[in-house]
Amino acid sequence: QVQVVESGGGLVQPGGSLRLSCTASGSAFKIFSMAWFRQTAGKQREWVALTSTLTGTQYAGSVKGRFTISRDNAQDTTYLQMDDLRPEDTAVYYCAAAPDTTRTYDYWGQGTQVTVSS
Repeated sequence: QVQVVESGGGLVQPGGSLRLSCTASGSAFKIFSMAWFRQTAGKQREWVALTSTLTGTQYAGSVKGRFTISRDNAQDTTYLQMDDLRPEDTAVYYCAAAPDTTRTYDYWGQGTQVTVSS
């Protein structure tokens, strides 16, 4: 059974930075891609960034230039460095993993809260 665990959320002032971490463990197959999504109350889950062995890194327009996704392939761990945070970045951030067998985000973490407020 694959487990996806995020960490690193918290409260930060506007303009500040946070680094989220996520590890996928227990997969019998290579992890093709890992991604970050976010969701606020009453809104649909929104894709933020992804890293994949096929396409490299990609970002949503709202975070491009402020967020950086990276991956430690040996550990199936991904990081999301978030700089110049804004109040509108406040959300629960979820990590997802796509195994090479399906190339879809089949495995999800429980989420970590990021709050940007003065």
